[in-house]
Amino acid sequence: QVQLMESGGGAAQPGGSLRLSCTASESFFRILTMGWSRQAPGKQREMVAQVSDSGRESYDESVKGRFTISRDNAKNTVSLQMDNLKPEDTAVYYCKFKTMSRENEIQNHWGQGTQVTVSS
Repeated sequence: QVQLMESGGGAAQPGGSLRLSCTASESFFRILTMGWSRQAPGKQREMVAQVSDSGRESYDESVKGRFTISRDNAKNTVSLQMDNLKPEDTAVYYCKFKTMSRENEIQNHWGQGTQVTVSS
């Protein structure tokens, strides 16, 4: 079973930075999108950023200008650079790969989640 392994979470002060990374345990025929979602206590999971296989990036309005997503197809890795962090960015962050097989089967793969805490 494919595993997505996340790293880079932790604690930061407001205005600080963290970088998250996520790597798949195996290769895929095609990765349609790589992305990050987050879930704060008592809230629903929300998409933060994603990047398509053509390189098109999209961001939630709350992180535009502060977060930058990047993907390395050769390494099956997606990263999220988070700058100017705010307390409201505190959440568990999950990476997600949307993949397609040779038989055109679409699947979503999720990481186990990594905690990001922003406080002074």
